[in-house]
Amino acid sequence: MDDFKNNTNILDLFAKWKYHLIIIIVLSIVLSTFFSSPIFIKPKYKSFAVLYPANIFPYSKENESEQMLQLMQSREIKDSVIKKFDLAEHYQISPSYEHYYSTMMYLFDENITVRKTEFESIVIEVMDVDPKYSCNIINSMIDFYNKMVRAMHKEKFAEVMKNGDFVLKEKEKNLDSLKNALADLGTKYGLFNLETQSKELTKGLLRTGGVNPNNAEVLKLKTNLELKGAELQTLTDLILSESEGISVYKTDFYDKALLDYNREYTHINVVTKPYVSDKKAYPVRWLIVVISTIATLFFSLLIIGIFERVKQKNISNK
Repeated sequence: MDDFKNNTNILDLFAKWKYHLIIIIVLSIVLSTFFSSPIFIKPKYKSFAVLYPANIFPYSKENESEQMLQLMQSREIKDSVIKKFDLAEHYQISPSYEHYYSTMMYLFDENITVRKTEFESIVIEVMDVDPKYSCNIINSMIDFYNKMVRAMHKEKFAEVMKNGDFVLKEKEKNLDSLKNALADLGTKYGLFNLETQSKELTKGLLRTGGVNPNNAEVLKLKTNLELKGAELQTLTDLILSESEGISVYKTDFYDKALLDYNREYTHINVVTKPYVSDKKAYPVRWLIVVISTIATLFFSLLIIGIFERVKQKNISNK
């Protein structure tokens, strides 16, 4: 019964003040329509892009999309966009303003959002009074992201290359030392190839080559092979092993590291490309008008109700 009575009272208020309320509602509609017009609120246009990460590897427990989100929201990319598009002038913020940077960051985050979807994609949305600005900012953010990831990867691959250069130089230095030791055997003892010289010595000793086994050269070669034959074989095997090791190292590691260092990959798959919007996204004038009208009607009824209650109380006191 109390609810029914309250509803009846409200209907009575509507009936009694209907002309006033109609005038208030009409004025509210007219004024909210006027004040939400481009004269007072500049319309903004929205561009957006849907992206997936590519050719990147996570640094910790994050996945590729989370890493991409972190980089897209980084101060470096924000500063690059602000500088390229001169957003300070575009947003009419003076660089000499005391809170210039914090204001620019606030306006940037208000107009440019980067978020991750439930499908692990990344969405960039840009609102601006100039539809071309919105589209161009997204394209620039994609470009800055690619450059940032390339620079990060290049820095890490440069470290790999530096270590690789050190290892390769050490291997080549070791190979040169072995070759010099082999050259010394050739210079001092006349030993160059164990297999070939052993065959020649055998022929001489067995008189199969028409050579006197007591020949001074044969005896000298025999003595040198006995003294340094094992060392010659060891050096020959080490040189072969080190040469093969350098070849495998360059193929399997160094060349791959060099390729990684010089690669120019893109790190984004663009699912939905940004476009220049031909329809404003803000403000939604009909929504402003509806909310303003409902709010005005509510406060009008509240004031009328208070006025009627005060009036009835005064009558009762009399």
